[in-house]
Amino acid sequence: MDRYAEEIIGKTIKVVESKNKSNVGMEGKIIDETKKTIVVKTKKGQKKLLKSNITIMINHKKIKGQQLTKRPEERIK
Repeated sequence: MDRYAEEIIGKTIKVVESKNKSNVGMEGKIIDETKKTIVVKTKKGQKKLLKSNITIMINHKKIKGQQLTKRPEERIK
C-alpha cells in the first residue's frame, strides 16, 4: 500500500468508512496530526480520529488511514 506523501493539515476531509460507525459522514478540516491520529474541526467541535480505523476522502481521492500512519514529517520525505 502506497503512503500518502502530502501534507494533510488544513485540508477538508470526509470520513467515508470507519470502524466506529458514528464517524462515517463526518466532514471537517484537519487541524492537527500525530503518528496515529488526526484532529478534525467539524461544525460540532473538534474530533480526534485514529488513522488506522478510518478511510477518508481528500479532494475526491479515497485514502485509507493506514496510508497515513507515520509522523507527518516522516511520511512527506
